[in-house]
Amino acid sequence: MAAEPDLPGGVAAAAEGALRALRGSFAAVSVWERERGRLRVLVNAGELDEDEERLPADESYPVHNFPEIAEFLHEEWVGGRPHAWVERADGPDECAVYTGHRVASLRRHRRSSCVIAPIVLHGRAWGELYVARPEGAPVFDRKDADFATVLAAVTAAGIVQTERLEEVRRLAYTDPLTGLGNRRAVDARLDEAVERHLAEGVVVSLVVCDLNGLKRVNDTLGHAQGDRLLERFGSLLSLCGARLPGALAARLGGDEFCLLSVGPPADEVVRAAEELCLSAGRLELGEGVACGIASTGDPIGEVRSARRLFRLADAAQYRAKAAGSRKPVVAGRDGGLADPVVRLADRPPRPAAAERRRFRGRRG
Repeated sequence: MAAEPDLPGGVAAAAEGALRALRGSFAAVSVWERERGRLRVLVNAGELDEDEERLPADESYPVHNFPEIAEFLHEEWVGGRPHAWVERADGPDECAVYTGHRVASLRRHRRSSCVIAPIVLHGRAWGELYVARPEGAPVFDRKDADFATVLAAVTAAGIVQTERLEEVRRLAYTDPLTGLGNRRAVDARLDEAVERHLAEGVVVSLVVCDLNGLKRVNDTLGHAQGDRLLERFGSLLSLCGARLPGALAARLGGDEFCLLSVGPPADEVVRAAEELCLSAGRLELGEGVACGIASTGDPIGEVRSARRLFRLADAAQYRAKAAGSRKPVVAGRDGGLADPVVRLADRPPRPAAAERRRFRGRRG
């Protein structure tokens, strides 16, 4: 990999090398795109089926189909040594972690088994190395899984080298703690989304979340536990976003997060946010989350700027927090333009009330 000048070339070399080393017939390297809640295939190598391409333009799968990426890896491997595992077409074996979608894929492509090795960069799950064998070939065993773990570590080292030139650009749009998008990413995406809404009528929805109890965790358990709470909620938000095609999950700063959805109906966004609230309430740390939603698919009046949609979602979140609501508050669903949330968002700001949130002062 070190000889390759870019990431695609590097991961392609890694897939080819793992294919030979593990005597497989097919290999792939995928990346976990946290902000989009999906596992995206970068390269396929070896014997490809009709629905597989060597360098796919957009072969991706929702992370909730592979919960080990967001859940098992986070709890068991982040900060420690990652371990590969084996899945078999004929069902679980002693190395197996999860089945379901992976087993179905093996059967569909007429492969006997696969080994999945997590690729971990800087203590965080980055993606996975996947190698499979055809029907009739010996299935992978524990020794193969251990060897795949070593190959994934070598791959991770190579990715670190090839990604250095991209690091500055990536960090400019990424929250360093959670791996989600940051405020800059949201601003850029939301401006584009509102333009599409005005030109094409596409539905744009914004979920603003305030993580309850972060200060209490920081004050009583320390900032390391506070960071852990932020990371865990970030993973939940990423999984939530995976249910909404093309959604952007982001951390605005501090205990504030948001989810930007472009396309899906408002009701789908509300259902995803309801699941997010339930999941956040089950976290071992914190006190749940207050969620507010504003969508152009609801009766909130004309939305001609990103700033107005932000103000509406923020007002809904403020009302949810004030009421201690365990469910999202949705702008416009309690009387349309007479909705208290809409009236609060559209009320002229008082001079003494200097913009409760940073995004209220956003130009636009």
